[in-house]
Amino acid sequence: MLNKVIKTAEEAGKKILEFYDTEVEVITKEDDSPLTKADLAAHHIIVDALNEIDPDTPVISEESGIPSYEERKDWEKFWLVDPLDGTKEFIKKNGEFTVNIALIEGDKPTLGVVYVPAFDVMYYGEKSIGSYKKKGEQKAQKLETKEFQAPGKASIVVSRSHGDDTTAKKLKSVGIEVSEEVPSGSSIKFCLVAEGKADLYPRLGPTMEWDTAAADAVYRFSTKEGEKFSPLTYNKESFKNPYFLLGINEFIDVDKLGK
Repeated sequence: MLNKVIKTAEEAGKKILEFYDTEVEVITKEDDSPLTKADLAAHHIIVDALNEIDPDTPVISEESGIPSYEERKDWEKFWLVDPLDGTKEFIKKNGEFTVNIALIEGDKPTLGVVYVPAFDVMYYGEKSIGSYKKKGEQKAQKLETKEFQAPGKASIVVSRSHGDDTTAKKLKSVGIEVSEEVPSGSSIKFCLVAEGKADLYPRLGPTMEWDTAAADAVYRFSTKEGEKFSPLTYNKESFKNPYFLLGINEFIDVDKLGK
């Protein structure tokens, strides 16, 4: 199944790139987030493919809406999709946008595929095999990194679109000194921690479950054995994620940092 999902992400990415070099027409959604024809085209490719690959499992995409909690609360598993994560980066044409496909079982992702079409980079993780990064036709490289242990100095991933100069001060309150900031867009930020290019990803701003699920799987399984700790859970009554700190081996309530 994983190989079919990877192929689906690649197909969606190729479709997105057909729009990339054209004049991007932007629609503003009700939550003020941007939407393009590329988002919708990728959405249809992925949803159609998943319905064929795994017809008995429901699919939730950012562009399809969220079923009521009463309808989904007893689901054992479902697919969670962000067909184009980082639409702002897509509009800016900096390449840092991704296709995200995750399988949620219970309240955790057990499979995740993150494709960066502009750079032809594929990240994928599955509980049974671990996590990998593959660039173009090169051999896939297994991702095996260690969790950060506080206190100490840490490099952190920061958002290109949602910068926050208070983050370093808040981390310092729990013994983490920021040694370097690594800017990135979309769900690539999770993957940079998974491959060891940054120690931590502090997110002190809003995200939705589809923004994080696939890359969260890549992070969770980027270890020699077992599973790394992640503070995120899925299929909540509200699809909004709490603020979080990814990459550390313990739960830290970042909502209370620096208060």
